[in-house]
Amino acid sequence: MGYAEFFQLEHEPFSNAPSDRFYFNSEQHDQALMRLMYAIDSDKGLAVLIGGVGTGKTTLARRMLDNLNVEHYESSLLVMIHSAVTPVWILSRIALQLGVKNPESDPLAILKQLYERLLQIHEQGRKAVVLIDEAQMLQSRELMEEFRGLLNLEIPEKKLLNVVFFGLAELEQTMKLDEPLAQRIAVKYTLKPLSAAATRCYVSHRLRVAGSKSLPFEAAAIDSLHRYSGGVPRLINTLADNAMFESYMRHEQLVQRAIVDSVAADLGLHPQVPLVSAPLSPAAQASDHDEIDSLLEGLDR
Repeated sequence: MGYAEFFQLEHEPFSNAPSDRFYFNSEQHDQALMRLMYAIDSDKGLAVLIGGVGTGKTTLARRMLDNLNVEHYESSLLVMIHSAVTPVWILSRIALQLGVKNPESDPLAILKQLYERLLQIHEQGRKAVVLIDEAQMLQSRELMEEFRGLLNLEIPEKKLLNVVFFGLAELEQTMKLDEPLAQRIAVKYTLKPLSAAATRCYVSHRLRVAGSKSLPFEAAAIDSLHRYSGGVPRLINTLADNAMFESYMRHEQLVQRAIVDSVAADLGLHPQVPLVSAPLSPAAQASDHDEIDSLLEGLDR
């Protein structure tokens, strides 16, 4: 019997594998998605989402792709897995995913094919969108210049292509390899780690989606999840998953703070945020409750 059955869950709640089922619509993720969609719908050309490791950039990119209805958008998502890609490869992949059949091998010829395809998409009353995940891997000026060239594909008063970069903080420096491209950023948003209040909502949300009828973590244990993860969702998942498994091994149906502390030590994690031992002031408590209410409202949309 695995721990999911032990805790009477339908699914394991803290897998780090991307899953739309467990998508957590935090206030900042909602804000990010609204801003990026605004950039696309108003043909701004270039938008950028920055976030640290494990903060949910890839999850948000996939969520955004799912929101781009084929009736209104021709969209593609490219994930950069290494920095050795060439401008021709990038152009060819974008052309293929936007509907160009048999892209040429010459960059100028591909641009011509892509321009003709973008005109077709425009005439259909749709928008062309390219999402680039792990965009910090585009570590050459030539690649940045290629994207600047793509953004030059336009007709009077309208850009034919919108590009959204998702990447780590170093993406900002990477884009400066081509200053004219960096200056074309129309919308930029930065994902930050979850607050203590958001961490509690995040844990509760994933457990609820997994079928939990009650919260199998004591409050102090969730505080420790936040303390050691620094509010980074990927680390919250790793800690919570290991803590639930350890509790299952001990036949304990309530995850205690000591279990989280022990698991964090085994994983070599150190406190990222201070532990709040003193009672919160009335103002701080009110702010905390307001944030939780706001997050829960977002989850119910």
